[in-house]
Amino acid sequence: MRTKSKSFFHEHSLSIVAAAILLVWIVLAARTDPDSHAGAFFGNAAADWMGVVLMMIGTKFLYERGSKESKPVRGHGRRLRRLFVEHSLTIVLVLTGLGWLFLYASLDPKSRWGEIVGNVLSEWCQVIGLVLLTKKLLERGSEESK
Repeated sequence: MRTKSKSFFHEHSLSIVAAAILLVWIVLAARTDPDSHAGAFFGNAAADWMGVVLMMIGTKFLYERGSKESKPVRGHGRRLRRLFVEHSLTIVLVLTGLGWLFLYASLDPKSRWGEIVGNVLSEWCQVIGLVLLTKKLLERGSEESK
């Protein structure tokens, strides 16, 4: 019996829906008063969901040596190339984090987008910290720590 091939949406539905939710939070943040409770909430939600989408897509395509979630890197290749592949998640997080830092530095931190970009930068720092901490540290009872 031949198995039916799955659609693009079926194969990537979690990433697509998470990105759509992120887009909704960004639109709501852009259209509401940043001084209102709703405006502040939508800005924070946008930053938080940016981190969710980052981790879903980043861990799907990038690697981090020592991480239980990363697939093993195949092939041996050149030493420098292998280093970049084995640590591609951290490298991408650091480079894009620097981009968020430079953008944040150019904005008024009390403006709507200054606050949102500040929250995104904070989210990036948390993600980088988690990636680096979970490479060596364990937590009793965690599936990843076994």
